[in-house]
Amino acid sequence: MREFLLFLLAVSAASSRSHVNWCELGCDCHGDLRFAICSRAFFTQLPARIPSTTEFLDLSVNRIAIIPEQSFNKNRKLRVLFLQNNNISVVEDGAFLHLEFLQKLDLSRNQISALGKGFSVGLTFLRELQLAHNSLSTLDSTSFMHLDSLQRLNLSGNNIRTIQLRSFASMSSLRHLHLEGNRLTSLNSGIFSMLRSLEVLNLAGNHINETQVGVFKPLTSMTLLNLAHNRLTGIYFKTFLSIHTYSTHILLEGNPWNCDCDLQRVFRKLRSIQRLFLDDYSNLTCGNPAILRNYRLTQVDTELCIAETVTVLIITVTVVITVLAAMLMGERKRKKKKKRKHWTQQGELSDESDY
Repeated sequence: MREFLLFLLAVSAASSRSHVNWCELGCDCHGDLRFAICSRAFFTQLPARIPSTTEFLDLSVNRIAIIPEQSFNKNRKLRVLFLQNNNISVVEDGAFLHLEFLQKLDLSRNQISALGKGFSVGLTFLRELQLAHNSLSTLDSTSFMHLDSLQRLNLSGNNIRTIQLRSFASMSSLRHLHLEGNRLTSLNSGIFSMLRSLEVLNLAGNHINETQVGVFKPLTSMTLLNLAHNRLTGIYFKTFLSIHTYSTHILLEGNPWNCDCDLQRVFRKLRSIQRLFLDDYSNLTCGNPAILRNYRLTQVDTELCIAETVTVLIITVTVVITVLAAMLMGERKRKKKKKRKHWTQQGELSDESDY
């Protein structure tokens, strides 16, 4: 029995030494070499010795700056890859080539300012992509073209100002899209044209002041639309009427609404549509006019059209009075002229009788 125990210890020690030989110094490889934890190891470049059997690779919180082409061609079994909180500024085209089993890729909190045409090559079966808190300013129409299976895309906390048409064209399976905390100023029709499976669209905390009428029409599965904390002063009724999902919750607080009769009419119509839910309507505040600034819309909405009606009535009454006054003055002038003509004729008749 003692000899058997000694044999097991020897085998275990040999196995551990074998694992150490397969794993980069600073990494912890375990679970039959399926897990490689290389976080906080002060790497400035990708480690060379990662077991080919690795399915979960954590390289977060290091100092890696570049992801070269075909960086993981010896790790084709990867399913989860964490690269967040590095100094990555360049991801070369084809960097993730051959990672056909990869399901989650986290590149958040780096310094990536652009994605090349070959960024998504090899990521056909990726389901979740995290790119939050980078330095992206534009979404190119070709950067995401191979992400056919993607379901979650997080682009929050970048500097995105422009979304080119067809940027999301390949993402027919996308369910969650996070674009909060960017610098978008307008939403043009066509940018969401292929996202028929999208359920959550988060656009909070941008600079959006304009939305084209048909921009949300393709989103036939959307259940949550977050437009809070933007720069919207008004909206078109048809913009939200074009959303045809069975139930959609819309968030709009934190915008500087122009509280007038038109806005009251739009919200009254929207609240009457049973499939649309304005969850934070009670929190909407006025940005203009100055006299109503910081007032809740619910406090003044019933009075907005009354004020306009009173103004219209005053203008109408003023116009009517002016017209009547003009008619009266015209009538008086006509009568005076008629009298003057009459007395003139009488005077002429008197002169003739003297002769």
